[in-house]
Amino acid sequence: MGRKRLRLRGPRGGAEILSAAVVVLAVLVLAVRMAAAAAGALKDAWPVLLALGLLAGAGVVWRFVQVARGRRREAERLAVLRITMAEFDVMDDRQFEHALRDLLIRDGWPARRVGGGGDQAADVIGNHAQRGRIVVQAKHTRVGGKVGAPVMYAVKGTAGPAHRADHAVVVTNGAFTRDAMAWGDRHDVRWVDREKLRRWAENGTALHDLLGLSARSRKGRFKRAA
Repeated sequence: MGRKRLRLRGPRGGAEILSAAVVVLAVLVLAVRMAAAAAGALKDAWPVLLALGLLAGAGVVWRFVQVARGRRREAERLAVLRITMAEFDVMDDRQFEHALRDLLIRDGWPARRVGGGGDQAADVIGNHAQRGRIVVQAKHTRVGGKVGAPVMYAVKGTAGPAHRADHAVVVTNGAFTRDAMAWGDRHDVRWVDREKLRRWAENGTALHDLLGLSARSRKGRFKRAA
């Protein structure tokens, strides 16, 4: 047998109706008293609540000011950024990539570091309103080390299909083999060796001026191959 469902029975008769009315009235009186008590407490506590609100607001404003100051200081630092070859030589790979990103930003290319596992031959990518997208492959090496032609092949192979680039550049604090430079010149993969890096980072020459990077290519030489 199934359980019988319980149903609430309405009040019957005058006595039950009167009792129910008394209970409802008692609940309403209790609710009114609680509301009055809360209002009284709020009235007494409003100076404290106001002070807390002002402190919270001041904290938000202070944080906003600090962030704005930090961004302004960073912008000022990047605007006059200079990095010496001695500083480059003691960097690790990640620091080298971050330094190249900062130099691009200094030159007006909003850039980000993307290097790491699976970077597809791109360590830094920058986007310029007029000059398009640049892909930079960073090759930090010991002084006297040389970058070979296979690096140029890899950058050429991914600049368009993977990164939709208008310009591709390989940068090293060392040197390039003769074959690497010749192959890059033939296939529009620009290269920045130690001497060019010195002019870019120490002397402050903008990268697009150093390499003669023109405005965005209508043909899209790397994108066309995608």
